[in-house]
Amino acid sequence: MRATHTVEQLNAESQSRLIEMAWEDRTPFEAIEHQFGLAEQDVIRFMRAQLKPKSFRNWRARVSGRATKHSHLRSSEVLRGYAKAQYKPKHGQK
Repeated sequence: MRATHTVEQLNAESQSRLIEMAWEDRTPFEAIEHQFGLAEQDVIRFMRAQLKPKSFRNWRARVSGRATKHSHLRSSEVLRGYAKAQYKPKHGQK
């Protein structure tokens, strides 16, 4: 079941995570929609409102047409939304 929210309903922590996921190259918009219930256009509007104009332009240039940001453009070999080295193990874990 997919959560359905508007950006206004998200708390500061969720908004921060949304921005982080939007910047991550390997996190597709579909994963953001699944977690937050926001379509790609909603994410774009949110990022436009949150980022400085230059940062927004840089982000849009980065994600526009990027195969890893759109599930239908991804290789079928990519089964995860993050790089193995992205999340470091906590102390004492391997």
